[in-house]
Amino acid sequence: MIKYFDFEKPIEKIDEQLIELEKDKNKNKKSIEQLKNQKEKLFNKIYASLSSWQKVQVARQPERPHTLDYINNVFEDFVPLSGDKKFSEDKSIVGGFAKIEDVSVMVIGTEKGNNMDSRIKHNFGMARPEGYRKVQRLYGLAEKFNLPIITLVDTAGAFPGKDAEERGQSESIASLILYSLEVKSPIISIILGEGGSGGAIALATADIVLMLENSIYSVISPEGCASILWRTSDAVQEAASSLKLTSNECLKLGIVDEIIPEKPGGAHRFKIEQYSKVKYTLLKKIKNLRNLSNKNLLQKRNEKFINITKNNL
Repeated sequence: MIKYFDFEKPIEKIDEQLIELEKDKNKNKKSIEQLKNQKEKLFNKIYASLSSWQKVQVARQPERPHTLDYINNVFEDFVPLSGDKKFSEDKSIVGGFAKIEDVSVMVIGTEKGNNMDSRIKHNFGMARPEGYRKVQRLYGLAEKFNLPIITLVDTAGAFPGKDAEERGQSESIASLILYSLEVKSPIISIILGEGGSGGAIALATADIVLMLENSIYSVISPEGCASILWRTSDAVQEAASSLKLTSNECLKLGIVDEIIPEKPGGAHRFKIEQYSKVKYTLLKKIKNLRNLSNKNLLQKRNEKFINITKNNL
């Protein structure tokens, strides 16, 4: 059962009334319909005016579809690939060959997991150096077979553990970003939920960067920002607002190229509709990028990130 946020309490009350009415043998269909209409209007009103911190909460909603959910529902014939050929496999990164309708692609993403066992297995979507080197290896395969690359980003950030630092965490991220600017395959990235710090940027150095409407993209978490600048966790809401991490703010800053809409209530409530929107958008963007020569593709990609820096100084 989906948990309600504090700002969704009015909707929770309507749902409770609907449950009671549905149990009644002498159902009042008119009352049920009125409550459903009232619920829809409330969803529209609430989700049209979410604060930055409320957007963070929605982006982190545990029931929100993650990378493997999209791979299983948007793509077909997925063939998972493992390992970085240098150290080991990193299960926080999933990737491999797949098809989206009749288009062969390389799909790669950070996987958070949907329950405690899978979250531990995937390290809560926080990759180690071998994960980023695995991504770089799969990029090379995509280039070799002339495949578009789709990256799905949902991570709080790269894993900050001692073992990751010892194996070159920052170098592996920097190396992947540099490689992303040089690989001769179209790259489309989607921020699904959280896009945290360098761990997200490493997979979102792409020709086209998309964000789901209720996702977030930021250099640091609101909690981290609050603890550094305000010296207290009580300032998370102010920090979230200052970070300009919502999809609309990122679009205005030119950090992302387009927003994929979500139904009011969030992708976690309307998963099938969200899969369809993502699939439609990806097919359209792949078609557009395939019309570019390798030279134009790389030139536009590099100019895109140079301009982001210039325009936001």
